[in-house]
Amino acid sequence: MLLRKIGIDLGTCNSVVFIPKKGIVLNEPSIVAVDISENIVMAIGQEAKEMIGRTPDTIKVFKPLKDGVIANYRVTEAMLRYFIKKTIGKLRIFKPELLIGVPAGITSTERRAVIEAGLTAGARAVYLAKEPILAAIGAGIPINSCTGHLIVDMGGGTSEAAVISLGGIVTAGSLRVGGEKISQTIAQYIKRRYNLAIGEQTAEEIKIKIGTALPEKEDKKMEIRGRDLISGLPKNIKISSNEIAEAISDRLNEIISMIKQVLRDTPPELAADIMDKGMIISGGGALLKNFDKLIARSIGLPCFLAEDSLFCVAKGTGIVLDNLETYKRSIMSKK
Repeated sequence: MLLRKIGIDLGTCNSVVFIPKKGIVLNEPSIVAVDISENIVMAIGQEAKEMIGRTPDTIKVFKPLKDGVIANYRVTEAMLRYFIKKTIGKLRIFKPELLIGVPAGITSTERRAVIEAGLTAGARAVYLAKEPILAAIGAGIPINSCTGHLIVDMGGGTSEAAVISLGGIVTAGSLRVGGEKISQTIAQYIKRRYNLAIGEQTAEEIKIKIGTALPEKEDKKMEIRGRDLISGLPKNIKISSNEIAEAISDRLNEIISMIKQVLRDTPPELAADIMDKGMIISGGGALLKNFDKLIARSIGLPCFLAEDSLFCVAKGTGIVLDNLETYKRSIMSKK
């Protein structure tokens, strides 16, 4: 097939590339390492992630996306070019069509920046689709039915909730709080409580290994290493999962408040449908232990974790690309 269609979940922490009939072909951190003295890209993805906190002055590690949108245009363009090249090779007879997932709360300027970056990176056409819709499609929700469905997509940079009916978003909320801010909150807590400075990677590791949204009877412990802020020397401490639950509770409550606001704005008929069916949560942030239980307890609705929640948006791009003509009018904008 000479004309390729590529779906990209362009995330703050991770970017996932999906090709119809092949599935997920790439899942890499959204990180680029640049040699400033030579002005060349040194590494992209996992290789660049391993350089965080370990680089000399001449090398800078960029996270080109912040809160789900482009913060550094040129670096994002280099990253998109790398994704295209890696997925379809150097020999491109025809330029590919790109479908990129963007936050529902994106501004027109941010939207334009994504389209321009895609076209400059070598795409023939760039389509944008809102992430809650793509997440719902990827999670297997029948978005074109006339009943209401509530999807919560919690990514690295943004958390979004949307009520979907008849193929469109009826009400939506977007909050620029996601997995990355939760990791930062953990690092700040350890700094404040233990006078210990830890890196981004360590904070993320704590969140993944012992992070929990609700305190547990069996309190898990983890040993971490950092720099003592008083002596300036390396130091080890042990931290517990219940401490993490306490540290991140305010951030999680912000997300829950946003979901409640979306439900308050929902028409009564659709609210009744959601009462019956509950809500589905997707995205990498949804994998935080007990997060679904915390939402269910706080809102009083059943809450289900989507299958393969990390890849729901990417899978949604694949389904849309397979039925591009059907979806073009209803959920996407094109340049």
